Amino acid sequence: MPGTVSFEALQEAFGPDSLGILVVKDVPPEFAGLRHRLLSYSTYLGNLPKSILGQLENEKAKYLTGWSLGKETLKNGQVDTLKGSFYANCAFYVDPALSCAAPTEEFNTDNFPEYLSPNIWPDEVLLPGFKTTLEQLCRLIIDVAVLVARACDRFAEVEIPGYPQAYLEQVVSTSTTTKARLLHYFPDTAAADVSSTASGEDEDDWCATHLDHGCLTGLTSAMFVDEAATDLTQIGAGPASGPGSSVWGPLLEPLPELPASPDPAAGLYIKSRTGQTVQVKIPRDCIAFQTGEALERITGGKFKAVPHFVRGTRAAASGSCVARNTLAVFTQPNLGDEVDREQHITFGEFARGIVAKNTVS
Repeated sequence: MPGTVSFEALQEAFGPDSLGILVVKDVPPEFAGLRHRLLSYSTYLGNLPKSILGQLENEKAKYLTGWSLGKETLKNGQVDTLKGSFYANCAFYVDPALSCAAPTEEFNTDNFPEYLSPNIWPDEVLLPGFKTTLEQLCRLIIDVAVLVARACDRFAEVEIPGYPQAYLEQVVSTSTTTKARLLHYFPDTAAADVSSTASGEDEDDWCATHLDHGCLTGLTSAMFVDEAATDLTQIGAGPASGPGSSVWGPLLEPLPELPASPDPAAGLYIKSRTGQTVQVKIPRDCIAFQTGEALERITGGKFKAVPHFVRGTRAAASGSCVARNTLAVFTQPNLGDEVDREQHITFGEFARGIVAKNTVS
């Protein structure tokens, strides 16, 4: 259980020779069902008509609320067109009445809409239960993150001089800037050499090598869906008609999940502290946590941010139209909290620079 993580386990997960990832088992029993349902919604959402998805975009917020596709720059200035994202503020974890963080004297809706724009939700007629399911799963993941943060604090208070007592637990449990990102990696139908291995930058085609900029990122295992074998033609066409008909009926039932990716080389990769590239496979009944840049700064480099990327499923390997769905929950300090005490840099200032670098202008 996360509440009893040992110093040895934390050192192995986050220390100088580690991968920088901790996998938590024995999570609440409702996790498995919520994961399957929400990751099914990711396919439904990603296959809505473009006209409807366009209504879920928020250009002013640099697409950090609602839907985005092709709005993020990756390596060499390339535009990412294989990964659709739905962002949601998780301020509801602190106060159910909040849809985003409250403005401050320094950060407001005019100068930092990326974090201060309310959530945008799909119409309940199109995706009934989507909002509720996402909020329930995010609350569960943040609950577990609080316990992981508590264990990290116990470790840091011993190993890091001047570390503020219970700092990370307070960040995770009280922050209104935590964001969730529901991801839909579209099938890559281009021919590819499946004999290659994920040994460098050329393999990070579904998500380029990067660092998360928060503190702890909670990750579900990926769900692989054969979209060629799934009837998605009616999504977004309008409600069903006729006596006794429901909105979509069976269409919004959880989708069949492939037992594994048909391309064994596809998935999440981490670059370890020692320079090795390692594929990470998260069990379906577990939640993984990895460290981000804000925590690295806060701890003076004792906890290192984790470079990671995602390699896509090759059509030649899968023989089908396979998509990958997953959820990431980024626990982050509040906008006015300092992440660099020496230079007096707040998380808001730090995050603004990261957003500007990653977004298509």
